[in-house]
Amino acid sequence: MTALTVNIPPSTQMTDEQFFQLCQVNPDLRIERTASGNLIFMPPTGGETSKHNSTLNAQLWLWNQKTQRGEVFDSSGGFKLPNGADRSPDAAWVAAERWNRLSAEEKEKFPPICPDFVIELRSPSDVLAPLREKMQEYLANGTRLGWLINRKDRTIEISRSGQPVETLHAPSTLSGEDVLPGFVLDLRSIW
Repeated sequence: MTALTVNIPPSTQMTDEQFFQLCQVNPDLRIERTASGNLIFMPPTGGETSKHNSTLNAQLWLWNQKTQRGEVFDSSGGFKLPNGADRSPDAAWVAAERWNRLSAEEKEKFPPICPDFVIELRSPSDVLAPLREKMQEYLANGTRLGWLINRKDRTIEISRSGQPVETLHAPSTLSGEDVLPGFVLDLRSIW
């Protein structure tokens, strides 16, 4: 099962509040919204993908717990990007100084902020091209570092602001570089 995109005519597009409420009353659906207002319904992941996604989030959370540099988010959290899209990366991190500038109300809904760091983990049902486009959208909206983990091909595509994408084949670890100083993701259990 692949993601389903529903095209919404401009005259009937939802406000941010209406979209937030749609997501709240349908908690079992994973819904994103493109910058043009179209809705993307994503199927739930299978057990293996969910397990690996939890591993990624746990490692990121543990690093952040030690460093207290920001906030970590899982795939159930949505972000209102500067271009108007509402996106939910599989794992995300926002630097504390940026997160703390948001109001309490902004933090409760889909925060109007683009994460500094994102991870997208390709599920067996995911088509690669839309994931790559999503990663480029994150970068265009302010993400400084992004990892697209493709278990099927055993590759990682590293996206950095202002640089070409770097592809690695089955690395055992990845460094958070200067965005996440001291963070090293152990990928041995992912492969």
